[in-house]
Amino acid sequence: MRPLFNAFGRAVLSQLHIRMLLLAVIPFVLSVAIWGVGLWLYLETIVNWLQNYFVENDGFRISGEALSWAGMGALKTIVVPLIAMWVLLPLMLLTALIFVGTMAMPAIVRHVGSRQYQGLEERKGGTFLGSLWMSTSSFTIFLALWLITLPLSLIPPLTFVIQPALWGWLTYRVMAYDALADHADAQERVAILRQHRWQLLAIGAITGALGAAPTLLWLGGALSFIFFPVLAAGAILLYVLVFIFTGLWFQHYCMAALAAHRAELGAAGPAPDAPLANETTHTISTLE
Repeated sequence: MRPLFNAFGRAVLSQLHIRMLLLAVIPFVLSVAIWGVGLWLYLETIVNWLQNYFVENDGFRISGEALSWAGMGALKTIVVPLIAMWVLLPLMLLTALIFVGTMAMPAIVRHVGSRQYQGLEERKGGTFLGSLWMSTSSFTIFLALWLITLPLSLIPPLTFVIQPALWGWLTYRVMAYDALADHADAQERVAILRQHRWQLLAIGAITGALGAAPTLLWLGGALSFIFFPVLAAGAILLYVLVFIFTGLWFQHYCMAALAAHRAELGAAGPAPDAPLANETTHTISTLE
């Protein structure tokens, strides 16, 4: 567990670096711009389509009975707007994740690699197409599971179980690959992902719990729909910050694991447990 906590400490310190803080700006602005235009043009159309679908398929009676059984009968009058928001939410997060992955992850890799792992050889075992395939396939599975578990996610206690589990698995799949793509070769990546699977899943689960926090913004009933554009922007910002911190945590852990793996095989590389003192000193001096 020590490498896990060491990587967490380094990720916190790296998150405070001005470069990492600025990384959140462009993905946030682009995501808000895209979804601001999209919601302005199509939100009413989506809600009207869902309304007609419910009317034609007796959806109000079925959803009303289900919500009453769950003790949430008061939501039956706004069930259509809530469903629209919950369906749009993963698409908004996908947009933020794509921008973070394409714009922030390369900067995170360079930032971490140049500060603590300068001597770690880059073997370029990952490719852009491999990363794209991993992200696309993982999110497709994630989206299917999201939609299947959507009714359960409307029950607050289950929201904080289902959401972290889904986000934990997704972030583990996507960010572990990206964290090792530049420095590890294909064999090293497979070996590290197999050897450290549970630790990486733990990072994904913890950051998944952090990622579930913005869903609290969707529990305000009718007010959530009224202030949906504002809440959507706030949720995107929180998710971008969580994604960047998640990338830093995965990067620090994977770099340490790779250095240790090569050391075990007799390859030259920096020690996996580089002291936090250097990181702290450099961060404080930078901030000052």
